[in-house]
Amino acid sequence: MEEKLVSLPEAIRAHVSDGDCVVLGACLEAAIPFAATYEIIRQGKRGLDVAAPISDTSSDLLIGAGCVGQVTGAWVGNVSSGLGHNYRRAVEHGEPHALKIRDHSNLSFGMALLAAAYGMPYAPVRTLLGSDILTSNPEFRLAENPFSNGGEKTVLVPPLAPDVTILCVQRADVFGNCHFWGSSGVAAEAALAATSVVLLADEVVPPEVIASDPSRVLVPGYRVSAVCHVPAACHPAPMTGRWQRDSAFFDDYHKRTRERGGFLAWLDEWVLGLEDHDAYRTKLGASLEDLRIKGEALSAPANYAAH
Repeated sequence: MEEKLVSLPEAIRAHVSDGDCVVLGACLEAAIPFAATYEIIRQGKRGLDVAAPISDTSSDLLIGAGCVGQVTGAWVGNVSSGLGHNYRRAVEHGEPHALKIRDHSNLSFGMALLAAAYGMPYAPVRTLLGSDILTSNPEFRLAENPFSNGGEKTVLVPPLAPDVTILCVQRADVFGNCHFWGSSGVAAEAALAATSVVLLADEVVPPEVIASDPSRVLVPGYRVSAVCHVPAACHPAPMTGRWQRDSAFFDDYHKRTRERGGFLAWLDEWVLGLEDHDAYRTKLGASLEDLRIKGEALSAPANYAAH
């Protein structure tokens, strides 16, 4: 089996191209691959379709840095503070440039990925009935449910097949097999639907560690294009069993980015002025170690014996 361990800059260079649809933040608020977000900005990718149900400030960062041409999802902002300032400036004032919005609810976004993951022509969703998303996203189709007797309506959501899905996982082996635990959101669907999958692993372990617990595998190695060993790749987002959420960091970002000039100063300090993720971790210093989860709440052992 082919080894897929590469550096994060190599992975972004090889698997993220201008104009790509990129899924970031597939686990909702947790395990957002911020290290990949920063590297995409450093490499100056442009015209991306950033897709996420909730991306916290990841999408807002990419929008402000001029990397995004379209947002596919339900919301862009800071979960603890409100709507992203870069997102608002782009939509309302075209700054740094105009932004297209492919509107979704969180459910319809997940169902679109599910449809692509399983080769379905569409996914039927009833929760959009009565909402204005049917107007804001003309890709959706209102149809009659053929299995109802009373002409019941449903919404047909087209499949969403990303060019690349980038995920943070607790551990992976060099072949791309990985373990993830905690709320996974739509990560599995996003991986199965994508052309390429890049894993940011907090830890790289021998293959036998992954094989010892197959039920914890989020995505099998044969679907993975690259594995990057990037400890704390999710910072400032949390990761179950590994890292706490850095709420102070999020709040500082939201306050400093209220104006365009403040965002550019933040971007230079935390992204453009740092060579890579190692430099980012060094800048965080002792505050990063304070966020490391040190307690234990272990799951019960599972017996996989066949005889």
